[in-house]
Parts: sequence; C-alpha cells; structure tokens
Amino acid sequence: MPRPVYIVDGARTPFIKARGKPGPFTPVDLAVQCGRPLLLRQPFPVKAIDLVILGCVNVIADEMNPARVAGLRLGLSDETPAFTVQINCGSGMQSLDTAFRYIERGTADIVMAGGAEALSHSPLVLQRGAVDWFAELNRARSPGERLKVFSKLKLNHLKPYVGLERGLTDPITELNMGQTAEILAHLFGISRREADAYAAESHNRLDHATREGWLKGEMLPMVARDGQVFDHDDGVRPGSTVKSLSKLKPAFERPYGKVTPGNASQITDGASWLILASEEAVSQHGLTPLARIVDSDWGGLDPSIMGLGPVTSVAPILRRQEMAVADVDLWELNEAFATQVLSCVAALDQPDIADGVLGLDGRGGRIERDKLNVDGGAIACGHPVGTSGNRITLHLANTLKRLGKKRGIATQCIGGGLGGAMLLEAA
Repeated sequence: MPRPVYIVDGARTPFIKARGKPGPFTPVDLAVQCGRPLLLRQPFPVKAIDLVILGCVNVIADEMNPARVAGLRLGLSDETPAFTVQINCGSGMQSLDTAFRYIERGTADIVMAGGAEALSHSPLVLQRGAVDWFAELNRARSPGERLKVFSKLKLNHLKPYVGLERGLTDPITELNMGQTAEILAHLFGISRREADAYAAESHNRLDHATREGWLKGEMLPMVARDGQVFDHDDGVRPGSTVKSLSKLKPAFERPYGKVTPGNASQITDGASWLILASEEAVSQHGLTPLARIVDSDWGGLDPSIMGLGPVTSVAPILRRQEMAVADVDLWELNEAFATQVLSCVAALDQPDIADGVLGLDGRGGRIERDKLNVDGGAIACGHPVGTSGNRITLHLANTLKRLGKKRGIATQCIGGGLGGAMLLEAA
C-alpha cells in the first residue's frame, strides 16, 4: 500500500531581479542560503535525510549536479545521494513529485526537495559562425594557416547572445513564451485591460501579504559576500494600477499585443526547499506536518499553447479524486503571464473544453478570484524557472494552514507544451 507523504517544513529565498549582469548568488549559493537556516530549525539530524533532489534549468559550468554540490555545502553526509532534475519551468515541482514517489513506495523517509535558479547567470553564447571559426583556428597548425583563419574573422563573431533568449524560445514552434501567451489571449478573448488588472492585483496582493508578515518563516533573508542583505522580493511594485500598467508597450506583438513587461513574470534569481517525510519519520522525530501530498500529475499539449498546461495536468487529478473545480479551496497557478492565467481560468469554465477535451464530466467551473493566488504570484515576485513549482507548493501548504482550508492545488505551465499539478490536503 502507498504510504502517506507529508510536507513538514519549507522555506525560500527572497526573489531578486536580474539586472543585466550576474547577480550575487549562483544556483547553489541560493540553495545553500535557503537550506542552511531551514535545516538548523529541524529537530532531526542531517544524517536522517535520505535523499536530496533539486530542480535547476540553467546549470552553470562550475556547479554540475547542483543538488550534490548544495548537499555537501549544507553539511549532509557524503553518503547521502543527490541528483538534479530538469523539466523547464516544472523542475522545482518535479523534485517534489520524485521525492513523493520515493517516500510513498517506502524507499526513503525524509527527502529534501527543492529548486534553485539564477537566471542572471545565464551564459553568453557564441553565434554558430563564431564557433566554427574558433574550431578552424584550433585546427590551424602553422603561422600561415592561423593568419589565413584570422582573415576570415567577422565582427558578428564577437557578438554573443544571452542563452536565456534561446531557452525561452520553443525549438519546435520557434515561438517564444510571450508569443504563446499572445495566442492564448487571442483564443480566449483576454483584453489588455483584463491582463493589466490581474497583474496589478498580483502586485498589491503580494505587497499586502509581505506587510502583514504572512511570509515570515517561509521567506528567509540572504546575505551576499559583500554584506548586502536581501530580505524581500525586490520586483514587487506596490500601488500598481491598470492606469500605471497601461503605459507600458507590448513586448512581443507590437503594437496590438496584450503581453507587456508589466503583466508578465519577471526574470529573477531564487531558491526554495521543502522537506518531505513519511508517517514513520513524522512520529519518530516529533514533526508537525503542514500538509499531505494527496496526488500529482503531468500533462502535455501543443507547445504553441503551452500556457494551458495547468488544465491538462489538473484534469487527471480531479477525475481520480472525483473532485470538481469548486471543491478546491485554494489554487496556486504560477503566473507566467496574466493572459495565460486568465486563459486557464476560462478553459476550465468552458464545458466544451472541460468536458469535451478534458473529460471532466461536469466537474469543470470557474476558479473564483478569492481562491486563486491569494497572496499574488510570479508577476509580482518573479519566476526563477527551476524554483517556481517548488515555491507555489510551499506557499500553498502554508496558506492552507493560515486560512484553515482543507484542499489546494499547485499547478503551472511548462515551456515545451507541458503542465504539472499537485494536490495538497491540510494536515
């Protein structure tokens, strides 16, 4: 029989905006800054941790398998296995799903599962012509051959591009993620005003949650090597309004596009960890669970409408658990783009999609705004891609407890035409 799996604790770093240069923390730095104080407050020794799993998309050359590097820097035993997972934006949730399966089947009792991403450290990549030129130069043996190769050098060989630019472009459709959000806005009739209104609400909700102290314990401060302290999400814009956001120009489809820098997620650095435990570990170490992981699933669809990934991954869970959209008390739906979130809400509320495509048989319906991202989301705090799935699950567990709610779903779209979802139940 599958064993119950509990979330017993978790924390994240503040999310800090990438500002056109490498930030003060690498992915492993972020994971360690978040993980060390989290481990210090646990009643069990680090040797009780059976496994470390970390989601990370942009792994840097100096930190191959960042899960292992982070585990060792956190003081875990040399004998504790650690591996890194990558499924684009879903990597931080994939780490949880994998940990969930290990504990459920009885091969682990306590697992650290997280996500870490430093998008500001995305590499500069040479143009293909430059790579070929360097390869030819490397093959040249005599001074004359080298001089001949040097004569072929072109100025554009000296101009690299940021790897993130290609990483955010789907290789099958050749559409960047913002363009896929524009497609959804067109298909579901999402207006620019609706997108800006949603974005303003996200900023103001997160600002309110921060000022109320609802993120204390969940968000732990970081200290850079130069002594600078980071203690809040620095992309939040308090007081955002539809009027202020309306001044921004479309980012991808000018002049009539709906997606702007103001209603899309921000490029940020950040990390998050959750500690998952079996029922036996909870009893042995006197742990107090935040929530129980009930179910999880993944879905796929056409990459050109990848933003609908949440509905394809949520549907199997609702069918298995014999639940309707209205039965879910809280939703954390990662805000890649405002138009994408609103399109998911619309899709679940349209019977031809909910029943005809997703097979929900009347279990669809509208996600009410007072249940959806109640403390804001990635439009306000940012979207460090390998981290976000972990963060939204952590925040969902904490919010269920704070509000006294029973069941919640964390879900997200994933570049490449995928989606991931996880159903939690308050412990």
